[in-house]
Amino acid sequence: MNKKDTYIIGLMSGTSLDGIDVVYVRFNNKDYKDFTIIHADTVTYSAEWKQRLKTAIDFSDENLLILNKEYGVFLGDLVMRFVNKFTISRIDFIASHGHTVLHQPENGITLQVGDGQLIANNTKQKVICDFRTQDVRLGGQGAPLVPIGDELLFSDYEYCLNLGGFSNISYKLKGKRIAFDICPVNIVLNYYVNKLGYEYDDAGSIASKGTINKELLDALNKLDFYHQKPPKSLGLEWVKKEVFVLIDALETDVITVLRTFVEHVAYQIGKVIYKSNSVLITGGGAFNTFLIERISFYSQTVIELPSKELIDFKEALLFAFLGLLKSKNQINCLASVTGARKDHCSGVVYTL
Repeated sequence: MNKKDTYIIGLMSGTSLDGIDVVYVRFNNKDYKDFTIIHADTVTYSAEWKQRLKTAIDFSDENLLILNKEYGVFLGDLVMRFVNKFTISRIDFIASHGHTVLHQPENGITLQVGDGQLIANNTKQKVICDFRTQDVRLGGQGAPLVPIGDELLFSDYEYCLNLGGFSNISYKLKGKRIAFDICPVNIVLNYYVNKLGYEYDDAGSIASKGTINKELLDALNKLDFYHQKPPKSLGLEWVKKEVFVLIDALETDVITVLRTFVEHVAYQIGKVIYKSNSVLITGGGAFNTFLIERISFYSQTVIELPSKELIDFKEALLFAFLGLLKSKNQINCLASVTGARKDHCSGVVYTL
């Protein structure tokens, strides 16, 4: 068997619940920048799964255990359908991010459901998952994790910005890679546009027709999180406690909320990437044309988007890469990014 390359299936489910991204990727073991996304697919959630994952934050410990197992079986089935669809014959292992249900690093808690052993049993493949827990145990935020990939695969860019449920960024500062969550994005925009009966705001067209509530915009920009220094990360809990409460107290018109929140996101991101030479923007928010226009305005940066494949599947690709580093016992978690006590090799390996 040719060991020059490693073939991995990577799985990523983001906080915005827009689906599970699945990639089949080849990495050159000697030169990690030599990689190919061979097959990729996004599997949308059924209404039932979306509801369970959305409300899991309020589950009892017992129901979380059940969810962890059932979601693991679900992911195993999903991988097998993907393998059969593309007639994949060689797999070295599966790398699964799982789905984040709880993320409270300040309390030493982070939970991504999707039982790795059940995925392994179902697929008859080695599985590497649970990439965040060890970092939290080491005093880190457990997030973001993709910057090691930004460092080793996409270092030609000054900034790597992901626009998903949350926006997160990584870049070099004084010779060290730093990264942090900037602000919520689709987790808020989708929540409010759902009230109008839409899954998401296509290209930001609904938000673009709204007006800005200046009082709300100012209140959002004054939230304490934005004045904290990195490392820092966000979770659904924070959004529920800080953002939804604030919005609902100051504005009832959904289109005004969408317009104001787009402006808030653009302002926060614009401050970070101000007058940049090169920004790699990925994640579902990259297709929000109106948001990108506003980010460009505040950042005074010309933004060119990469291929649709990279926009859609960069995070799944990078969790496959985290798995690759774990399989070689190489550092895949940077203390300069998460605030952990040391760089480390994170993830749990499950075999048959």
